Formats: sequence, C-alpha cells, structure tokens
Amino acid sequence: MREQARPFDVRRAGVLLHVTSLPGEGNLGDEAYRFVDFLAEAGCSVWQVLPLVPTHDDDGSPYNSPSAMAGNPDLIDSTRSEQLDDAAFTAWCAQQRDWLEPYVEYAALRELRRTPWHTWEPALRDRDPQAVEDALAPLAERVEDLRLEQWVFAQQWARLREYAAEKGVLLFGDLPIFVSLDSADVWAHRELFELDADGRPITVTGCPPDYFAADGQRWNNPHYDWAAMAAEGYAWWRRRIARQRELFDLVRIDHFRGFEAAWHVPVAAPTARDGRWVKGPGEEILSALVETAGPGTLVAEDLGVITPEVDELRTRFGLPGMKVLQFAFDGSLDNPYLPANHGELSVVYTGTHDNDTTAGWWDKLDDRTRAQVASHLLDPAELMPGALIRLAMESTARLAVVPAQDLLALGSESRMNTPGTDAGNWQWRAQDGAFDAELAAQVRALVEHARRARAAGA
Repeated sequence: MREQARPFDVRRAGVLLHVTSLPGEGNLGDEAYRFVDFLAEAGCSVWQVLPLVPTHDDDGSPYNSPSAMAGNPDLIDSTRSEQLDDAAFTAWCAQQRDWLEPYVEYAALRELRRTPWHTWEPALRDRDPQAVEDALAPLAERVEDLRLEQWVFAQQWARLREYAAEKGVLLFGDLPIFVSLDSADVWAHRELFELDADGRPITVTGCPPDYFAADGQRWNNPHYDWAAMAAEGYAWWRRRIARQRELFDLVRIDHFRGFEAAWHVPVAAPTARDGRWVKGPGEEILSALVETAGPGTLVAEDLGVITPEVDELRTRFGLPGMKVLQFAFDGSLDNPYLPANHGELSVVYTGTHDNDTTAGWWDKLDDRTRAQVASHLLDPAELMPGALIRLAMESTARLAVVPAQDLLALGSESRMNTPGTDAGNWQWRAQDGAFDAELAAQVRALVEHARRARAAGA
C-alpha cells in the first residue's frame, strides 16, 4: 500500500462514474485518463467507481461476482500493448497466489462446466486436489491466460492510479459486504460460510422491506460463518480489505450494517419479508478491517434500517456515513439526510447507483414533496438537478459526491440500477465528449464556492 492518504482532512468533491460508463469502450483506455483530467479541471479530487470485479454473464452486476479479489478482464484496454516482464509477472503471481490460484482454477472449470460449482461432481465441488489437477490438465493454456489477464488488469489499473495521483485525484472503490455463492471465494473457502454438506446455503442474505422494495430484497448470497472467521483472526477479511487498499485510496463498505447484524432469509421463503436479524461480530471485525486498511480510508454505507447499535459501531471506529439527499424530504426535521443533520464525518450524495437520476426522481415527485424539497433549497427557483447538486456541495459533509448522470442532467433512461429488477441494469454509458471543458468550468464554479476545490496535484 502507498503512503497513507487523508481524504477527510479537507473538504472535497467527487464524481460517481463506473469504469464501464466511461465514453467509448468503457474500459481503462484513453477515456479513463481524460476523465481524470476532467476531474482535475473541475476541482474534484475523488473519482468513485463501483466494484472492479468480474461479472457473471447472466446479470452483469459488479455486486454478484465470481471473485471478490480479481479484476474484471472486460475493463482491459486491448489497444495498449503490454510488454510482459516474465520476472515481474512471476513475482506478482506469487504475491497474489492466495486468491489468484483459486480464481483461475475456478474460472477455467466454470467455463468448462457452465454451471455453478455446487452442482459439479462431488470431487470437483469439494475441491479435491487431485480431481482439480486432472480436470485442469487439458486447460493449462487457458489457466495461464487467466493469470495473464489479471496481471494486465493490475498493470493498467496501477498506471491509471498513478496518473490520478499526479493530478491530485483519489480513487474511491466499493466493497460489497457479501460475496456470490457462485464464486471462487466460496468454492475455495467453504468452511468460512454457512453451507450444508452439498455446498448450498443454509440461509441467504437480503434486507427487510424498505424504500427500494416493499417485500424487501433477497440477494441470495451465503452468510458468513463468523465463528470460523474469528478462529483464524479474520484472515480472509484482512486479505480482502488489503486487496482493496492495493487498488484504492478510499473504500466504501456496502451494507455496513451487516457487520452488526444481518438479515437471514430462509432458503425456501418466497420473499425477504420472512427473514430475521442475526447478530454479527461488530467490533471484532471492524478492528481487523481498520487496522489493515488504515484509519481514514473506509466509508460505511449505512442506508436503510439503521439502529443505534449500527451508528455506535460506525462512530466508534471513525467511519464516515452516507447522506443521500433524495431520501431527505419526508417532512421530518429529524431526517438524517437533511443537510442540517449531516455533520463533517459524512459523504453526501444527490443519489447513488441504486437511485433514479435526480432529474428522473424530481419528475416523479408529487407537488407536496416538491414543496418540501423547495423549502430546503438554497435557491428555490433553481432548476433540477442543479439545485440538488448545489445543496450537496454546500453540505457540512467533508466529501460531496455527485453521480455523473446528475452532472449531465440526464433522466431515468440513464439510471444505472433499479434494485429488485433483473433487466436493463449496469448498462448506461456516457456519450462521447460529455465531460468537456464547459462542464468542467461549471462544476469548478460550484466546488470553489463550496470550498471543495483542490489544486491539480494537491
């Protein structure tokens, strides 16, 4: 890990844009570097992305990945020639061996079998060493290609990160608290998850009914066996957070409240309504994560049903929470998302990747809610989404992050994800030339007025 960044020592502004949403090919090529230039010109010092992990073909979700550790090979810019340094490649593979080898084994077998690992013949399902070796013998070339893909991804990301650092831009990653059942992580570490003898979950993850879904959400990840995790000193989690810090200056922990208590849904239940809260390791796991990641580098996604115990856990370890303005206007002055209730140890957003765009959200509001919004705006006559962006920028929260769709004033057709739906998600991509000098100047004026602008290279 590089020298410790201190993202929350000063007021900052950032933009949420996943790599796949960049103009052009949506990869780590020239448009990624141009976007860093745009951020620097706009006075923004944070680029937030979604998880950079591989995705499954059936849904394309970066929150349902075949590996919590690997990079997404689809993000590789194939036009950039990579001079393979055999010694450096070998050294990198050895350094990353603990996650790399299970991943390339799993990925090669998954391509061959085309079904989730828990449906494989028992010897492969149980990762019998001889059975795995025999099955992979004809696939040796593909296994090496998978290793090489990860090396190339790592090299391209490292160069982009160095370029961002030169421009004074911090990279902000996203870590889903749970991992996919159909993943190398669960296949290689079955003892760390609550599974039956056949490798199937005993209960699955989700959340109770909330703003996004009347029946709650059923995510279908396996739950952790926290006792087994504790017995090995949370080594798997330490390695996972260290991997994220190899990639990012700042890391958001998605569904942070799952460390305090998680929603367990019976496998046979038709919806997530029938779940129950089960206590997690809380302070123990946070101690391990903060010690490994370093202070001031983690952010808690604390949206949804949040208890005093969750708040106390977050504040005890000094993790900023999230304030989403689209959730602020229910008429209650106690609403934690209202700007008056933010506080400095926060990250404020107009919306997240799970929300509608602000323009789309505004179009769907009734007159009463619009009046509530207007009563809190700095200028009630200002148009959306600019009015909400300005409100975020002027917040007391140390970091203000705006989804790129809001900067571009795009409607619901540009929404990134609609929770609880399977089609049409994760596909939005900005048009060529969207992040131009005119927009950079407009954004810089906002961030400078809010005292969030950072000089290039600072």
